Amino acid sequence: MKSLLGTAWRQPKSAVRVFCRWRVKSTKSSRDRPPAAVDPRVLRSRLQLQNDPSPSGARRPAFILNRNYNLFQNLVEKRFSHVIESMGAWAQNQDEWRSFGINGQPQLDRELGLFRMVLDRAFDLAIDGGKTARQENPLFWNLRNAFIRFDAAGLGRELKYAFQTFLMRSRFPKAVNQLHLDLADLRFPYEWYPATRMLQRTIHLHVGPTNSGKTYNALKALENARTGVYAGPLRLLAHETWSRFVAKKKPCALVTGEEVRIPTEADTWFHSCTVEMTPLNTKVDVAVIDEIQMIANDERGWAWTQAFLGVQAKEVHLCGEDRVVPLIQDLCARIGEKCIVHRYQRLNPLETMGESLNGDFSKLRKGDAVVAFSRVSIHQLKAGIEKATGRRCAIVYGSLPPETRASQAALFNDPNNDYDFLVASDAIGMGLNLEVKRVVFESSFKFDGIGFRPLTVPEIRQIGGRAGRYRTAAQEIAGDTSKPAPGLVTALDKEDLPMINEAFNTEAEPIRTAGLFPPPSVIERFHSYFPPRTPISFVLARLREMSRLSPSFHLCDFTVALEIAEVIKPFDLSVSDRCVFLNIPVSMRDPRQVKALQAFAKCVAELGGGHLLDFDDVINLEILDEVRPSIPSEQAVYLHQLESLHHIITMYLWLSYRYQGVFQSQNLAFKVKELVEEKIASHLESLSFVPEQQRSRRQRMRKLAAEVEEKERNLLGPHEEEMIGPHDEGIGQWIEEGQEPLFAGEVDEAAAGAGTVPEEHKPTGESIGAQP
Repeated sequence: MKSLLGTAWRQPKSAVRVFCRWRVKSTKSSRDRPPAAVDPRVLRSRLQLQNDPSPSGARRPAFILNRNYNLFQNLVEKRFSHVIESMGAWAQNQDEWRSFGINGQPQLDRELGLFRMVLDRAFDLAIDGGKTARQENPLFWNLRNAFIRFDAAGLGRELKYAFQTFLMRSRFPKAVNQLHLDLADLRFPYEWYPATRMLQRTIHLHVGPTNSGKTYNALKALENARTGVYAGPLRLLAHETWSRFVAKKKPCALVTGEEVRIPTEADTWFHSCTVEMTPLNTKVDVAVIDEIQMIANDERGWAWTQAFLGVQAKEVHLCGEDRVVPLIQDLCARIGEKCIVHRYQRLNPLETMGESLNGDFSKLRKGDAVVAFSRVSIHQLKAGIEKATGRRCAIVYGSLPPETRASQAALFNDPNNDYDFLVASDAIGMGLNLEVKRVVFESSFKFDGIGFRPLTVPEIRQIGGRAGRYRTAAQEIAGDTSKPAPGLVTALDKEDLPMINEAFNTEAEPIRTAGLFPPPSVIERFHSYFPPRTPISFVLARLREMSRLSPSFHLCDFTVALEIAEVIKPFDLSVSDRCVFLNIPVSMRDPRQVKALQAFAKCVAELGGGHLLDFDDVINLEILDEVRPSIPSEQAVYLHQLESLHHIITMYLWLSYRYQGVFQSQNLAFKVKELVEEKIASHLESLSFVPEQQRSRRQRMRKLAAEVEEKERNLLGPHEEEMIGPHDEGIGQWIEEGQEPLFAGEVDEAAAGAGTVPEEHKPTGESIGAQP
């Protein structure tokens, strides 16, 4: 396969958080700890907050809390030993240790001892003093918060950052610390776009439920302009808008992270792009930013904030849910721009049903769309529906090639063929043009990259709202003006229906904050005030902790960025290059993708050969020649290898647009990507549907989702506002005169009551940050 591709495609040289189970043995300390080993997944369920009521209404007994905190301390000690082992001894990692002021193994051992005493003191306060709140015991609070939200891996990251910050406590004079605080002042992100602030924009906010015509009207304004931009959440939506403009003979560029199509026969053109790729340096007449409520998303919200604050358009049309109105009005008032709110009502009624399908596919009707949340489930459902009904079933999900998705949608929308049903991912909730009569939820939960969780009210309402169309294409052609039929919503299993019905009777909470991620210019400048060779992962964690935000913004999740920064740390990259890699589309849970990421980073650092076939150690093209295995367990491995290869090729294409002189095999990469997609489609088409196994799987996943919901209610509910992150509230300190102490009421006992600590070893730096 490689030799064939090499002959046909080589260019000239010129040119999905998995819960981890850690078992911890008991260790002796000043307190008696339970001798039994503990599974951290069980421990997280035991770490109830003090105000978590027992079934009788009383607070949990102190001995139960103390037992759980003792178990947690055992785990912290084990994880900290693991963290130190991964960081390496002083002799093995001298350059990095020197950047933190450590000049020898004895000094490192002394600092480790002091930090362990600080950890002990934090647990003393929690167990003996009952102090667990963020303000009175920030170190304990942050460790527990990281463990609850991100399991043992998150706990390890937080411990590493806490220890590195502890080492830095005497490295910066107060003047430099103040400079860090000034650079980390992110309260005014609209000032990052001075050219845009020179314009007098008009903001049109189109809000309403699904199928109300808000996006249709916004796109009409875009079509009537001379130049403009469409920015959407999905590559599929960007491709759909691009196809719409091309069909109307309007020159349009398609710009996504992995694909760029620029018109060759026009001087000016429209842009249709994913929101991260919104052009901020181009002046246009109209910009449409779709699904603006995603501005609050913890992972991608920063892209909507950036597009809204930075796009240089005379008119900006925002489309989304009504709950975003107060936030957008507040932001417009801050930047002095006029905001006009256009409210829409649903064009046809929507009803939830009183009965589910009870797992019976024979109850499906023509025009039904079954919504699932994994690619394997989509294809298994397709096989089961076609077998049970004898009718054809179209499929639509995010990673389908745009042309394939368009053809599948056309087959489903056409009433004159035997494609009666559709199985789709939650991508249909983002406004894809599908003529759905009834939405059937396969489940009321989904895997969000960390674990299974219940669907939120906005998710259920947005997906279910796709049921029913005001006018189908056939009705438009026939001139039918009859009253539209209501859209219907139900579930495949009766256990999921109550949650779905409740969501349509519940108003979603208003959106209060917009997501932010520090731009590369801020990261580079902040990094310049740290000693040479300071790991950028520490700089990012430090920036996250020190950031000051206005009440209208929150910091997006740094977890993936911190993991990427650690993985590419060994390579001699500039800070600017490291900032580029922070946004690369990679799943850090997949070792193959991580290995490819390191190979690509090394290639950029060394300016080496970046041809696709040069990465044969991380890009397994041989799998394209393999025959699909017949054993089910081997089939799962086979599919995982194909998906890994697909993600790696996508990473290569993403980099090829940012380092065009390095990653030069773009055409070959597109061809390989097409071959991989064909292989994946062929494999998925061969999946079978076993009703009993699928029902059992849904029951098992439903139970896991319920456990997550219960954990969040018990563990995070009373302190939910603290889980959002810092908002211009300052930062905790490691006990410095005139500053907030690490532990409330403590002045100079950071060494956990170990006696007098030499002045040069007293903790005086910053405390650990809030949640990743």
